[in-house]
Amino acid sequence: MDEQRVRGYMGLSVRAGMAVFGEDGCMKSVRRGKCAALLLDAGASENTLSRYRKTCEHAGVPYFILPEGLLWRATGRPGMAMALKPGGLAEQLIGLLSGQDREKQDKVGGAVV
Repeated sequence: MDEQRVRGYMGLSVRAGMAVFGEDGCMKSVRRGKCAALLLDAGASENTLSRYRKTCEHAGVPYFILPEGLLWRATGRPGMAMALKPGGLAEQLIGLLSGQDREKQDKVGGAVV
């Protein structure tokens, strides 16, 4: 994974107002169909990851599990999840993240990067 490019796109998404943070905000975004992808921190508890996975699975939203701490380093915001609103930045990030090793993808459409 090209961490520098991923961090750059994540930072741009935040500055452009195309990112949603917080459990409530992310869950609402996914459930209402206003989320292009969900980015999860690998440092989140298994319960939290499971809850987000199930919600994304049900809504048909792709999710990506990022290395621990990458969300913080890229955005400067604490939290375990970041929902990307649909748009060009989200498409670029999804393309960058999904182009990774397909063997790491789990059966429900999420990828570990």
